[in-house]
Amino acid sequence: MKLIVTGASGLLGLNLCLGNWDSHTILGVDRGKLHGTPFELIRAELTGPGAVSRLIDEVRPQAVIHTAALANLEACEADPETACILNAEVPGLLAEACAKNDIRLIHISTDAVFDGAKDGVYTETDVPNPLSVYAQTKLLGEQRVLSANPNAIVARVNFFGWSLSGTRSLSEFFYNKLLAGERANGFTDVYFCPLFVGDLARILIRMLEKDLSGLYHVVGAEALSKYEFGRRIALQFGYDSSLVIPKSVEESGLKARRSHNLRLSINKLSTALGQEIPGASTGIEQFYTQAQQGYPQKMRSYAQETGKQVNR
Repeated sequence: MKLIVTGASGLLGLNLCLGNWDSHTILGVDRGKLHGTPFELIRAELTGPGAVSRLIDEVRPQAVIHTAALANLEACEADPETACILNAEVPGLLAEACAKNDIRLIHISTDAVFDGAKDGVYTETDVPNPLSVYAQTKLLGEQRVLSANPNAIVARVNFFGWSLSGTRSLSEFFYNKLLAGERANGFTDVYFCPLFVGDLARILIRMLEKDLSGLYHVVGAEALSKYEFGRRIALQFGYDSSLVIPKSVEESGLKARRSHNLRLSINKLSTALGQEIPGASTGIEQFYTQAQQGYPQKMRSYAQETGKQVNR
């Protein structure tokens, strides 16, 4: 299968592109942040006029995994217009182009579409109520994708792992702070279901192979607070877990509102794939193993340097 991955320099995109997928050929779409990668790069700015349809017409892939987005919550609050273009308009155009050409599509969304007010676990049938600009634009992206292409997969995710810059995931935040011997705030009142990015990549490929369609929650099997997640990172790496400071998200000073409860059911996904979904514990072990094997340094070697600074 010839497979396009948009957002190839992002956390999920790069890990997808670097995976060993045997019979699948991966082409990464990048705006110019990568070089020297072991996979083929396509330089493209998807917000340009006609860029999406041109990409599909020229490459003619069998499938697309659309990971590109404006994922920084604070940046979305500061620039809602750009957030809407990247998180809603471009996915809609891509869904239209894929539907027109009979191309499989996975669109990556977020667990943040829920407000966290539910006392329990969210399923795919629960009605979203996004709190932030990021979540609002991602929900609009879901709607535009499924409206234009009902056969597409929309995957609501929450994941962690190593990134191009080393600063993109919550696991890297805790790792970097602990490595430097610095205190790191961990929210005790925000619960989520983190999935290791390598596990997520494998599941997404499996979803394509199983020819699934529609909305799925693609998160980890275990719910825990962000404080507990930070403590587990510390313990896995042998750092001082007392440096992870319990704190309420309401005291964080962050502009974008965060949901307190992002416990998502994975029953639909597990049933469709016929397999169990991994939890955070095994993911943190893999995160540690990759660090020992030099994987973060390998990723950064693909960064196209511009003034010695790398941004997603």
